[in-house]
Amino acid sequence: MAIAYRQRIDDDTEFALWKIEEEANDLYNQLQLDEQEKAYVEKLSNGKRHLHWLGTRVLLRKMLHTDEYIDCKVDAHGKPYLVNLPYHISLSHSFDYAAVMISKTHKVGIDIEQIKEKVERIAGKFMQADELAFIEEQHRIEQLYVCWCAKEAVYKCNGEKEVSFADNIFLDPFNFETKGQLSAHLHKIDISLDYTVNYMQYEDYMIGYVKGQM
Repeated sequence: MAIAYRQRIDDDTEFALWKIEEEANDLYNQLQLDEQEKAYVEKLSNGKRHLHWLGTRVLLRKMLHTDEYIDCKVDAHGKPYLVNLPYHISLSHSFDYAAVMISKTHKVGIDIEQIKEKVERIAGKFMQADELAFIEEQHRIEQLYVCWCAKEAVYKCNGEKEVSFADNIFLDPFNFETKGQLSAHLHKIDISLDYTVNYMQYEDYMIGYVKGQM
């Protein structure tokens, strides 16, 4: 399968989606992995988690236009980074899709989620009461997914574990469209950052993506 969707945000930043239709071995054979990565892949049980890990790495190589080995590590906060290449990266996946965002100049964050009604059951865990108040009833499920993806994208862009979606990431009111943007704010005792988060509905998935500071 080729790249399903690709969007350039500026001269140095873009994201893409890969629809995972291959078997695990087909994806694995497109990668060059070191011994540590091979051992990690072998520990993954066959299934979506296995395919997601492989799919994001294949897509990353396609976006960087290389078949060579890419040294992609994860820091102490779980944020992926490239050891020897001058790019900020963010990875995401949901069911049949892998998503990757890259930038030469800015921190980035991306999240993709398949739209399901279950989000309504957990809305109170990641949204404040004043945020729930601006959700439009006719687009309730989709707009809640925009909120989740936006907060997840900000969380990934910031790259630190000790951040609460409900207590540290706040969204300004916005009207739901199938494609749009909203303002988000990350506040903690030692940090205050503002973000403009873009989002789009793609088939039955919602995608949130953000470009942070340099």
